[in-house]
Amino acid sequence: MEIPGKLSTQQRVVIVGAGFAGLTLAKKLSPAYFQVILIDKNNYHQFQPLLYQVATAGVEPNSISFPLRKVFQKKKNVFIRIAEVIAVHPGDKKISTSTGELDYDFLVLAHGAATNYFGMPDIAQNAFSMKSVSEALLLRNTLLQNYEQALITGNKKEKAALLNIVIVGGGPTGVELAGAIAEMKTQILPRDYPELNFNNMNIHLIEAAPRLLNGMSGKSAARVKSYLKTLRVKVHNGISVKSYDGYAVTLSNHTTLYSHCLIWAAGIKGKPLKGVPAENVLSNHSIEVDEFNRLKGHRHIFALGDVARMQTKATPKGYPQVAPVAMQQAVQLAANLQRLIRQKGMRPFTYRDKGAMAIVGRNRAVAEAAGIKLSGFVAWMAWLMVHLMSIIGVKNRLLILVNWMWEYITYDQSLRLIIRSSERKNKSTTNKINDNEKTTNDFNAHRSLVGV
Repeated sequence: MEIPGKLSTQQRVVIVGAGFAGLTLAKKLSPAYFQVILIDKNNYHQFQPLLYQVATAGVEPNSISFPLRKVFQKKKNVFIRIAEVIAVHPGDKKISTSTGELDYDFLVLAHGAATNYFGMPDIAQNAFSMKSVSEALLLRNTLLQNYEQALITGNKKEKAALLNIVIVGGGPTGVELAGAIAEMKTQILPRDYPELNFNNMNIHLIEAAPRLLNGMSGKSAARVKSYLKTLRVKVHNGISVKSYDGYAVTLSNHTTLYSHCLIWAAGIKGKPLKGVPAENVLSNHSIEVDEFNRLKGHRHIFALGDVARMQTKATPKGYPQVAPVAMQQAVQLAANLQRLIRQKGMRPFTYRDKGAMAIVGRNRAVAEAAGIKLSGFVAWMAWLMVHLMSIIGVKNRLLILVNWMWEYITYDQSLRLIIRSSERKNKSTTNKINDNEKTTNDFNAHRSLVGV
């Protein structure tokens, strides 16, 4: 991998992953001390908290995605390389990528997490997840295709399975997705598909824990459950999914639900990376780090965000795998790296919890911060403002704001498009499909919906 030479005063920091942690760290590293190489398989940063709105046609995919090169146009010490990291070589202080090898002075692993199916291959094969824009678009396509198919099937059980939605995981993602689909069911879908009776559509939210939103108070969890019941979402607590074949969902209480769309939002795990020392890798592929986000025994390698697990007496299970943790770790590491090269001691990371929130549709949300608990319209407005201001780029914020305002005023969405992929026509690249297309084709081929 060819990279311009660095200045004599600079150390080369290679960052793997352009998520919240990687992006924040690259922004914070001073050009006086560091040359930054930011590596990601995509040329954009995606705002994952709003992926569910892409899946439910609430916002445009480009509104929550921002080109990396535009982010760093004015940062002359930051170099973007679109590649996948194949292996880490700690002894040689280099990494192998799909475009060649690269030396580093400091390596920062911030490549995020993958969906955790807890060792159930049938669910991994048949369920939908939402870790990327392409997966959110795939889910949107599938939901709309299912409604189109329900129009033409004469089999009542098949029609019900095409309409029904099963969401697994009662955290913020599952709760927000359930609320969004429930509002589509009552406000939008009956107008788009007047021939279908959406009273027969069931939305199931399944959570293995005794209550929803384990990261928030019992009061907020109870309020969210009440909101969901008002929206006619069927909430199942203390129940887990045992199997799913693309049609039948078998639950731990021996009941069976039928749906062609099971959405898995029940957990995440680290992405394995060859060459990361085995003594630093935990059972779920997370990377164990010390209080400085450094791999124990490797003073030049660090890990941030969802892939990092910092276990302390106060946090025996590590910090929550959320964006604020990743961003605060990145800010702290930027300062610590500068202290290191100035031969000063690093300062340990401490998370400053600024609160949590979850939205359940129009005027329904819960928020907690500094001991204050909000719900209803005030919490809903707070959720909108926090997420809107977290989006990169003024244009993206305006696009999202316009979509939200239009939806609020008209009870409508304008993004209900089924976008099918196609293969390239060039003979030399006939079998080379880009990542998004391959994902869509693989899932659609597997599901083999009747008539689709």
